[in-house]
Order: sequence, then C-alpha cells, then structure tokens
Amino acid sequence: MFVRKIGIDLGTTNTVVFLPNKGFIINEPTIVALSLPENSVLAVGREAKEMIGRTPEDIVAYRPLKDGVIADYYITRAMLKYFSRKAIGRWNAFKPDFVISAPAGITTTEKRAIINAALESGAKNAYIVREPLLAALGAGITINSSSGNMIVNIGGGTSEVAVISLGGIVCWSSLRVAGNHFDSAIIDYVKKKYSISIGEQTAEAAKIAIGTAVPTKTKIEFQIRGRDLISGLPRDLTINSNEIAEALNPHLMDIAASVQSVFNETPPELVADVMEKGIILSGGSAGLRNISEFFKRLLGVPAYVAEESILCVAKGSGIILEHLDIYKRTLLSKK
Repeated sequence: MFVRKIGIDLGTTNTVVFLPNKGFIINEPTIVALSLPENSVLAVGREAKEMIGRTPEDIVAYRPLKDGVIADYYITRAMLKYFSRKAIGRWNAFKPDFVISAPAGITTTEKRAIINAALESGAKNAYIVREPLLAALGAGITINSSSGNMIVNIGGGTSEVAVISLGGIVCWSSLRVAGNHFDSAIIDYVKKKYSISIGEQTAEAAKIAIGTAVPTKTKIEFQIRGRDLISGLPRDLTINSNEIAEALNPHLMDIAASVQSVFNETPPELVADVMEKGIILSGGSAGLRNISEFFKRLLGVPAYVAEESILCVAKGSGIILEHLDIYKRTLLSKK
C-alpha cells in the first residue's frame, strides 16, 4: 500500500511519525550523530542518542532543533529524509504530503526553513500547523466549537499556552522553557549543591524516575553517578524527589506566569469556559509527577494531564491528515 500522507511531530527532544491506518510508527530522539572529518551523518534517532557524552573528538551527537525550530538546516533535512524513508520505504510510488508541527511563535523565516527542508527530503506538499492546535486535537478537544479551551503543551524545547475557540487560537504564548531546560536545571542544582558534574542523560533519567512538580511528604530516592569537581574522581550520590522539585521550581513558575499572561488577554466569556473545564496539559514534560497539582495550587484553576500526553501533537497531526480538506483553514502555510 502506497503512502500519500505523513504526520510528523518535529519536536526538540523527540520526533514522532504518524501514518494513516497504521498509527505511530516512529518515536525516536531528535538527534543526529555527525562524523566531522567527512561531515557525514553516522546515526539518527535512538542510535545517535546513545552516543551523547560518549563520542571521540571527531564525532558529534547534535540536536538539529533548538527551542522547537531549526538550528541547523542541512542536518534537519537529512533527519527528515531518514524518518520519511524509514516510515514509507525507499520505493513509495508517490511523494507524500507532510503535516509538520511547529511552535505557535514560529517566524516566517523559520516556517520557510521547515517547509523547504520537508520538500527537499521528499515531500510533495508541506503543511505547517501550530502545535497548540494539534495538541488540542490529540487531547480530544473539539476545536471547532464556540466554547473556549486552554491547552498547555510542555515539550522538550518550548511550552505553548493557547486558548482555542471556533477552530482557531484566540490568545497564545510561546515560552522557550521546557523539558530540556528541566534537565539543565537538575545539572546546575547538583553542581551547586554537591559539587558534582553529571551529564544530560543522567539528569533526564533522574527527572523521569523521581521528578515531581511539588514537594511531597514521601520522598523518592535515586542514585546518580558523576564527577566530583573538587577531586576530579567519580562519585555516587543519592538525591530525592523534593530536591528535583526545588531545582525545577523556577522554570515551572515561568510556565505558570506564561499561563497567567494568556488569561490576562483572554475574553471573559472564554475565561469562564476554561474555569469550568480546566486546563489541559499535553507534551512529554506534562508527564512530570504532580504537575497538574502545581498549576491548580498556583492558578486556582483545575488542570488535567491528557491521556498519552507525549503523543498528543502526533495524534493531532493524524486527525489533520485524515480530514485534510476540512482542517485546511487551520494550517499555517502550504507550498
């Protein structure tokens, strides 16, 4: 069966690919490993992620997207070509249409870069859709109704906040603070408090294993291993979930402030709708423990984490693909 349409959640941390009638067929890290002498791609996705922090000088494991947008055009193009070929095979008779997610605050130049990268990697047409719309669709929100809904999509590079009504975004905010910044905050916290240097993957593992948005009475412990900055020797350390909450708090407060700013711009009728329905949280970082409780305490508005929050944007792209003609007016751009 020939593939004519592909949905791609092009995330800073992970890329998810959706095919109609097949569902999610790829969910891999958005990482490319390069060989510097030949300037060639050695590995993409999961295989490239395993190389982070472990490569010799002539190999670099690189994230081609920064804060949700292209930081390196040629590497992004190579990565899109890799994922599309893996999804549809080399011998697909048709050039497929791509539906690709992008942050709500994407500029015209950034948008054009994604479209060109998609076209050069084998797309017939490339459609760019703003992430809050896709996340809302994937979370099961009926975006075409006149009732207002608030979606907070916390990914790897950006946190997108939007109030959606009548198929469009009424008010929005795009904050370049999200999961990757959480990892950096944990690295900095451990360095300052314990004088131990840890890597990205160790910080991410601690965040996933014991991370929480609010301190809890019952602390969960996790053992990490790093380099003592004083002696220069390897050292083991046990940290707990409340320390992770302390490390992440400044960034979570920034996201809450972004939600507050969107509320300040939202028409009163739509604010009333959101108060009644609550805030929907999506994105990979919405999987952080007690994050809905954090927003409820701080904003006084109920908050709920969407089912399979990490896949909401990709699910939304699937819905767009299946009803492309109906949803064309929600698309940002086409070429």
